[in-house]
Amino acid sequence: MSAPRATPQEMEARLRAALNPSQIAITDDSHLHAGHAGAREGGHYTLDIVSAGFTGLHRVARHRLVYDALGDLMQRGIHALAIRAKAPDEP
Repeated sequence: MSAPRATPQEMEARLRAALNPSQIAITDDSHLHAGHAGAREGGHYTLDIVSAGFTGLHRVARHRLVYDALGDLMQRGIHALAIRAKAPDEP
């Protein structure tokens, strides 16, 4: 039996606690990947997040902060995560 999937609500709670975003949106794109082999391993999500914590950081550092905030959820129910992480002053 596989572990329960991470939910967008769990993901958002962890991201809010760790990064205090001014904006956050998580879209569950799993239905677009039905039948894909990885779909059995977890959900496919798109994250749009704006946080002052990203100011001055390059994309890889921003993604690391997101992965660190999500912690074990990345191993439990998230197969794919597309991240758009911006600082508040970025378009």
